[in-house]
Amino acid sequence: MSESNISGSRRNESSFAYPGWRVALASGAGVLVGFASLLVYTFGIFLKPVTEEFGWSRQAASLAFSIAALMIAACSPLLGHLLDRVGARRVILPCVTVFGCAFASLALLTPHLWHLYAIFAILGAVGNGTAMLAYSRAVSTWFERRRGMALALMMTGGAVGAMVLPPVAQALIQGLGWRGAFATLGALVLALAVPVVVPLVRDKPGFHRGIGGDAGGASVRQALLSRAFWILVLVLFLCSLGQNGMITHLSALLTDRGVSSHDAAIAVSLMGAASLLGRLVTGWLLDRFFAPRLAFCLLTLAALGIFILSTAHSLAMGSLAAILIGTGMGGEADITPYILTRYFGLRSFSMLYGLTWTAYAVAGAIGPVLMGRAFDTTASYQALAQKLSFLMLFSAGLMLVMPAYNAYAGQRLPAPQLRAEAAGS
Repeated sequence: MSESNISGSRRNESSFAYPGWRVALASGAGVLVGFASLLVYTFGIFLKPVTEEFGWSRQAASLAFSIAALMIAACSPLLGHLLDRVGARRVILPCVTVFGCAFASLALLTPHLWHLYAIFAILGAVGNGTAMLAYSRAVSTWFERRRGMALALMMTGGAVGAMVLPPVAQALIQGLGWRGAFATLGALVLALAVPVVVPLVRDKPGFHRGIGGDAGGASVRQALLSRAFWILVLVLFLCSLGQNGMITHLSALLTDRGVSSHDAAIAVSLMGAASLLGRLVTGWLLDRFFAPRLAFCLLTLAALGIFILSTAHSLAMGSLAAILIGTGMGGEADITPYILTRYFGLRSFSMLYGLTWTAYAVAGAIGPVLMGRAFDTTASYQALAQKLSFLMLFSAGLMLVMPAYNAYAGQRLPAPQLRAEAAGS
């Protein structure tokens, strides 16, 4: 991209009329009803009524979430490859259609665990085609100087989902039963994503995929040989153990300790509200400061939240923990795609993002099962939660050894990043 085109792009990005902001807003709506929001933040709400209905153990039911996570791990690189080759819209439309139908079909669950596992395998296979991996590709093509804020705007869809969907799911379960709740939420995916989101989400006109053009940067091989990529993968793996383990069992943990199911849903919603604020603030900060150091601060907050939650016995302490976890992990969700674009450019962005999702998803498969096993064997989550908080803190420290942005991407960086690197060198 020429110097004049870069300057013009930056001026456009500062205008509310810039079409890229509409793409970011539509992407946020898509993330709201995608896998990373709808399934992740309502799984814990459905966990107790479904297990009580069929007499399943929590460990056995949690394995369904793990199966979905493993399918995400297996399919994310392929989805990333397709996104880099054919663009976001052609991947998102079939994925959201299958996801909505499969989620609604959970209303027809039978007492056979294989039935639950089969549906969750389908949800996981298409999951990242409905989540940040798919939408961040389209958003990133529209922005350079304001990319951090644009990605944050997209990510707020997940935060709004975390805030709104748990109490909505709880209310639907109380009013319609868990079967009616599954059917209603699945229909919501189709009603919002197919006619509203997909037509508005698109790559920037003139954006060139592959080698050259706007898609400059490192190849997959170059990224895989870099220290920064593997540090990021390890950090995401450790974070996911704690994040997904605690989120999927948060409602059950609090109700086991005397908090009502209604108040537990409020605590999950507070996590979403904190995530919303964390993502917006982080997006603003990303365009001004060195992202790995910002990630260190956010992950430290999340580690503290998990530690507090390990001993929480009231709504107040559970809410405080949820707010800290939401703030930390919400901001970290912004940082991952941003870091990938700053270190490695857009040439193979979706493929690399898919590979990081593989690490995140494998850990996401392990975390909930470990939490379920801890409860089934000890009737308590406390000891494991404290161990997960220390792993989160260790992952925060790893971000302090990340190299400078321009070590791999070979791209001219915006002035705020150059100033941040100069200050951090």
